[in-house]
Formats: sequence, C-alpha cells, structure tokens
Amino acid sequence: MWDQLLNGLVIGNLYALTAIGITQIYGVAGVVNFAHGSVYMVGAYIGWMAIAWLHWPLVPAILLVLAGSAAIGLLVERVAVRPFARAGSTILLLTTIAVGLIMDNAAQIIWGPQTQALRSPLPQWQFKLGGGTVSFLDLFILAAGVGTALLLHLFLYRSRAGWAVRATAQDREAALQMGVDVNRVSSLSFAMAGAFAGLSGLLVGLYFNNIYPTMGASATLKGTTAALLGGLGNVPGAILGAYVLGITEAFSVEWIGSSFRNLMAIVLLIGVLIFRPNGLISARRALNPEPTAGTFIPHGRPLRFPRWLLPAVTVSAMALPLFLSNPYPLQVLAIAWVFGLMAVSLNLISGTTGQISLGHAGFVTLGAYASAILTSRLGLPFSLSLLVSPFLAAAIGVLLCYPALRLRGQYLAITTMGLGEAISLIALNWEGVTQGPLGISNIQPPGFFGHQIVSPAGMYLLAFAVLLIGVWVVYRLSRSHLGRALRAMREDEVAARAFGIGLARYKSTAFGVSAFFAAIAGVLLAHSYSYIAPDTFTFALSIQVLTMIILGGRDNAVGAVAGAVILIALPESIRFLGEFRFILYGLLLIGMLRFRPYGLFNSAT
Repeated sequence: MWDQLLNGLVIGNLYALTAIGITQIYGVAGVVNFAHGSVYMVGAYIGWMAIAWLHWPLVPAILLVLAGSAAIGLLVERVAVRPFARAGSTILLLTTIAVGLIMDNAAQIIWGPQTQALRSPLPQWQFKLGGGTVSFLDLFILAAGVGTALLLHLFLYRSRAGWAVRATAQDREAALQMGVDVNRVSSLSFAMAGAFAGLSGLLVGLYFNNIYPTMGASATLKGTTAALLGGLGNVPGAILGAYVLGITEAFSVEWIGSSFRNLMAIVLLIGVLIFRPNGLISARRALNPEPTAGTFIPHGRPLRFPRWLLPAVTVSAMALPLFLSNPYPLQVLAIAWVFGLMAVSLNLISGTTGQISLGHAGFVTLGAYASAILTSRLGLPFSLSLLVSPFLAAAIGVLLCYPALRLRGQYLAITTMGLGEAISLIALNWEGVTQGPLGISNIQPPGFFGHQIVSPAGMYLLAFAVLLIGVWVVYRLSRSHLGRALRAMREDEVAARAFGIGLARYKSTAFGVSAFFAAIAGVLLAHSYSYIAPDTFTFALSIQVLTMIILGGRDNAVGAVAGAVILIALPESIRFLGEFRFILYGLLLIGMLRFRPYGLFNSAT
C-alpha cells in the first residue's frame, strides 16, 4: 500500500505540472488549451535530444526544456489564441485542437513515429520510506513539483506581473480598463504554462524511460481531468486534483490492472463534469458562464446555386462507375461518401443544434463493433446487421450522452471527447467481446440476399446510396418542427425554454439521430476494411469530421458532403502530401475559422 501511495504522489506531481498550465491559461484566456499536451510532448523531445544526443547533464537539459517549451507556448498563443480573442471560447477550443494536431503530426515527421528510449542521468539510488521504496528520481520529481508550486505562488502573490495575471483572470475587461496589458499577460501565461508542460513531459519521459510523438494526448486528458477536479482557473485546486488523480490511478493499477489507468481518468473526468463541473472544492454547483445565445460559428452570406445543379451532380455521381475503368478513384470516393455520412450526422449536432461534439468517433466505433460482432460471432447477415447495429449504437449513445446534455460550450465538448475515448478504451479492455488490442478480423464483405459486394463499383454505389438516404432524412428533419426547435436552441436556449422547448429531450433526439447515421458509417467501414481495432477510430477521426463540416458550412448537408469529398480526395490526388494529411487538416481548420468561419456553403437557412 505504501508503494502505491508513494507512486500516486509522484505521478500526481507530474500531472500537477500539466494541470497548473491548463488552469492558468483557462483563467486568463477562458479556454481549455488542447495544444497543451503537444507542448508537453515537444518539451520531452527537446530534453531527449539534450540528454541522448548532446549528452548534457540533467540541469542544463531542464533549462533548455523550459526555454524551448516557453517559446512553443508563446507561439501557440500568437497563432491560435490572439487572432481569435473575440471569437468566443468554443472557437478558441477548436483552434488549439488544430494547433495540437499540427504539432503532433509534425513531431512524427521530424522524430519518427517510433518510441524513443530516455534513460535517466540521475543516480539509481533506492531508499526505504515507511513500508515502501522510493528512488532518487522519485524524490527529484517530488521536489520539482513542490518547488514549481511554491515559485508560482510567490510569482502570483508577490510580483506585479503576478498581480496582473490574477487581475486578468478575475475580470479581463476590468483589468484592461485599469491599464493592464492583457495581451502581454496572455503571452506571459502561455509561456509559463508551456515551460511547466515541457518540464512535465521530460520528467514523465525519465520516469517511464521512453517518449513518443502521441504522448501529448494522454497528458491533455490527465491535465484537464486534474484541473477540472480542482476547478478550472483554481491553481491550488488543480494541484489537489492532480494528487487525487495520481493516487486513484496508482491504486486502480494495483487492483484492476494497468490497462484501466486511462479509463479511470475518463470516468473521473466525466463524473466531475456532470455532477461538479466547477470542481470538487468549489462551493458553486452551477456552471461557469458560457454563451447561451448564438452558435459557435457566425452567420455569413450563403452561396447560391441553380436548382438543377444538385440533381445533375447526383446523377453524374451515380453514373460515374460506368465511365471509370480504374477502380482506385471509385475506392477513394466510396470512402469519401462514408465520411460524408459521418459529416452529415455530426452537422445535425454541431450545425443545426449548435453543440460542438468531439466524440463522434465513439458512435462510429459502436456501429463498427456491433456489426462485426453480430455478423462474425452471431452469424447475422449483413442486411440485418445494417439495420440492428445503428439502433444499438444510437440507444447506447443516447444513454451515455443524456446526463451530459445539460452542459454546453467547452464543458459539453470535453464531455463528448471523454465519452468517445471511454468507448475506445472499453473496446480495448473488453477482450472477451472485442478481442482487445487484437481487434476483429475476417469481417465479411457487405452483401444482400446472398450476393456479396466485393467490387469497387459495388462499394461505391452502396456507400453513395446510403449517403443519399442519410442526406434526405437529415434534410427532412431539419425542415420539420424538430429542426426548427433545434435551431431555436442554437440561437438562444433561454428563449427556447421559455417557449416550452424541452432542451434535454430535443438534444437527446439530435444526438440519437446523429449516432444512428454515424453508426451506419461505422458498419460500412468495418465491412469495407474487413478488420477493426480500438485504434481504428480515434480522436483524430472526430477532428477530421469536424473539419469537414466547418469547411463545408454549418447546418448544410450538401456542404458537409462537399467538405468530406475535398478532405478525402485532396490528399489522394496529391499523394506526396500523404504524411502531411493531418497537418493539412489543422492548417485548413485554422484558416477556415480565421477567414471564413461560416464555411464554403454557409447555412442552408
């Protein structure tokens, strides 16, 4: 027990360094910085190069990490935050996600996707403490965490710059009127948070003896969870939340296994967001202020097309297999149609309803696994699985999302991200049903009435037919009373409630319909790939689909399909950009939010 407690305290110190930066940025900029984990990862690689390549001692390596990570944090502020300062917290959330996506994939290109070993240059001493054992590295990490907290306290309460940071965090507009340079305060906060994140990344690498390009995703999850446990904007609370998370994880690893470590963090994250969104130590149970009127994407002037153009494009697309002898374009377009169905389903939530969702990949995962299990284990035909799997996924999705539907803005976005990650982790750990990390292979091709569809032209027509059905259903729903109610909630929830619209009921309906069609997309992908695993549908997929609807235009089914075709076909048509695909998505997301946030086609209304 002593070993687990000491291990939890050490891990809690590592999480505290990340959580402090996240909560400080939230206090100053009002956004949960999703690029924070990427800065953490870059800091780890800077330290790795200093120690493994240059053979520097640990202290000079730490100083280099602090300087380099602070510069990266400052760059994030200049690129993803300052140009969008007046755009709202949800837009800032998306821009930081985009920057994080760019940094993560750039790291894989620069340093390679493989895990790098990082040996600690500290002496390998071991000490007996109570009934447990503590290493010299453990003591060093404890000292670094406590020392950083003390220095931050002195800075915030004993320096003029610290007073300016606290004043900006309490009331940005009032601080500005009192002569505080809030832009300078924002830059300072991002630089400090970046330094803390980089130091945490290096220490984590030393603790686990390895680093890898995707390590930032876990850091963002753990840091955000710790910050939420203590209350966003509350530095002492973030430190306390980090210790709670670290100790909980240490004992869960001992009791139920290391594979459930991340799942425990997800459970804590979702539980706090639903029941105590202001943190465990806050006296307030109400949500922090979030916009209740207007969508997170502004309106713009829609593009107008002749009425005959859309039917003509549809007929041309249906006839395309007759004129293409090369099957490869048909395979690419078939995948584009499936992604178009995902985008149309997400647009019902993020466009029509105005609620940003970062866990859409979870619905796709539910549909894919449901169909794979029904056809491979239970022997159901594909045609029946195509009908049953989406209903199962929609029911599970609504049950999971319903408790969180009273949240909005960043809180709902983070909750949906957590739910999506939870579904993936359950698929990873429920080995008796999903075969765990091995995944499910030899999934039969789609087929109807005993005839399997194996040709590229057949898959193309099947995907296109399902997409047309999905577009028609979503279009009809958006023009019905349900669609008008969802738009009313998007524009002003208070006014919608005053007119008798049940917010939770209508939101759950939107999530259910969205999950239904996302699950159909998952079914098509599973039977097209013939193999699925927990890492087939990741958080990056959710961002990819979200980028499609922002590119095409919110609340516009045709725009969502167009965005999917552009983002799927473009990297295939320019093959030399293949490894830069997600960097392209990130740059495109930032560019669209900056210069045309309402998308290429804008709203259909």
